[in-house]
Amino acid sequence: MSTETEETESGESGGHCSTPDSDGEVADEIAIISFERKLETAREIKDGIGDEYDRVDIVEYHGDVFAELWGEYDCFVGLMASGIAMRKTAPLLDDKWEDPAIVVIDEELTWAIPITGGHHGANQVAHDLSEMGAVPAMTTASEAAGKQGVESKAKALDAHVVNGDSTVATNLAVLNDELGPVTRLDGPRAVLVDDDVTVLKRNGNDGVVLGTGTVSGVESEQVLDAWETALDDLNLDFDDVDFVATGTRKEDEEGLYEAAQETGLGVVLFERETLEGFEGPSPSRSKELIGWPGIAEASAIAGGREHELAREKERFEDAVTVAVGR
Repeated sequence: MSTETEETESGESGGHCSTPDSDGEVADEIAIISFERKLETAREIKDGIGDEYDRVDIVEYHGDVFAELWGEYDCFVGLMASGIAMRKTAPLLDDKWEDPAIVVIDEELTWAIPITGGHHGANQVAHDLSEMGAVPAMTTASEAAGKQGVESKAKALDAHVVNGDSTVATNLAVLNDELGPVTRLDGPRAVLVDDDVTVLKRNGNDGVVLGTGTVSGVESEQVLDAWETALDDLNLDFDDVDFVATGTRKEDEEGLYEAAQETGLGVVLFERETLEGFEGPSPSRSKELIGWPGIAEASAIAGGREHELAREKERFEDAVTVAVGR
């Protein structure tokens, strides 16, 4: 997963979030389409990325294979020339929000090229293939510019895009640095929007938030161990987590992002001004020393739907502080 950042708001305050690229419906079921002579490479790909997905099947190529399997998989990985995949799938394409993602990769695993559905799974699959040595040739405008499209923002917040047509305007605003922060509105409330306003809706109603503070240079293993301990205490696991929350002063903490990447979680970074409005009950030395409220509790409360703590902060190995918000 990438570690690009973008701003978010809770009410009038701002923050940042980081994660990979999707509208919240990432590719879970993949078909690797391969010619017979390339099946050994197809099996190598399955062994390399199979643990990341719910289902990875290998299907031998024939002229109608894409048409026969269309709608059965979230993503096709074509172990073939891009021209073949394009000619065979072009007549099947209908709606970018419904069509499966398509990635092509060569037999030498040199290039992984998303053809369709970049923001709906293809970019993520290409990124996973890069772990096997392939170069992910991502051409979606926001990723090519090193920025995070609104579909990526949705994934970071465990949400999905409600009005897909709006993303043409809002992703253009991303490219021009004109979008501004994502505003969070807590209901009940009625909202009237124009066609160039993208609406994100949370995917669930019962997830928790891992508020996290770290020392500089923390190791990802330390972060993972702390998260697991905090969740175990609540009889929860990573499937119950919406996202990780912390302060913007931790935006360069590699160990934190590596841990989030390993667990498939997005990271939301709140500005100090936001955290000051959600201070937790536990005393914090950081406010006395650097003027920041306790990051773990404040970010957990700020990120939670109910703005409450499910578990007060605890410090682990003098390296990681974790609080759980809801």
